[in-house]
Amino acid sequence: MKNIKVLGIKRGKTFSPNHIGNDEAIFLLSMEALKERGYVVEIYSEEEFLSEPVSPVYVLIVSMAREKAVIKKLQQLEQQGIKIINSGFGVENCFRTNMTNLLLNNHIPYPESFIVPTSCEKNHFSNNFQKPGVWIKRGDFHAIHKEDVTFAASEEEGIEILREYALRGIPDAVISKHLVGDLVKFYGVRNTDFFFWFYPYEHNHHKYAHYEEINGKLVYNAFDESELERIAFGAAEVLDVFIFGGDAIVDAAGNLHIIDLNDWPSFAPCREEGAKYIAQLLINILEKHTNGVIAGEKQKN
Repeated sequence: MKNIKVLGIKRGKTFSPNHIGNDEAIFLLSMEALKERGYVVEIYSEEEFLSEPVSPVYVLIVSMAREKAVIKKLQQLEQQGIKIINSGFGVENCFRTNMTNLLLNNHIPYPESFIVPTSCEKNHFSNNFQKPGVWIKRGDFHAIHKEDVTFAASEEEGIEILREYALRGIPDAVISKHLVGDLVKFYGVRNTDFFFWFYPYEHNHHKYAHYEEINGKLVYNAFDESELERIAFGAAEVLDVFIFGGDAIVDAAGNLHIIDLNDWPSFAPCREEGAKYIAQLLINILEKHTNGVIAGEKQKN
């Protein structure tokens, strides 16, 4: 036995809308792969992690957490030198406003977007409204409720959505141009060869049906799959997440735009294969640490 300890943090049910079982399944499969390799794995809920002091014996923290207090604690531990996948800073980068700014500023193909306070006046919203409508997305966090990503076909609808956000304590929203094209979903694991994409509406795999209802059925626009992979991995690197997934739109000319990227999604259509590569990433990190410790001990001797 290696006797090297790993702490795993499961995602709270609140942060797995319509995917509670899927999110837990990919996490537990990945942790089981570490156990099979002889690593000692202890699994906490987000609540348990918050209530317990973190022992310095853990070489690696593997986190699926999204609770903001947990993210802050992870960031503090990271600053103390503990390796964490996915990074608490990376998870925070995936909050919609942060993601929008980072992807646009780093020239990742992304819809034309504006960030507005939910208290904005009608004139402010009108200046950013485009026909046939815009997507209004909660800015301060991931999408939890179906209203957190909503299509507004009129300025009046948009103002009402912003008012509802304000009543829920959401301070800002991202207003994005509607892109006509096919929706594709993808999953990836950085520092491995794993990348998987598919059409979610072919498999009834989606959290919210907004896009298909508004944009119509798939037309299977031709596109360069290697370009999708390149853009997706580039976006994940910008956001500093290693286990990731997201959505993109393919227009009639084959142009690709990322419209969402999340830290550690469910990998549901490719769970078994995805878990192997997630485990490979984690084992490579652990072995690098172990080799570094052994090298350090040899130098001392």
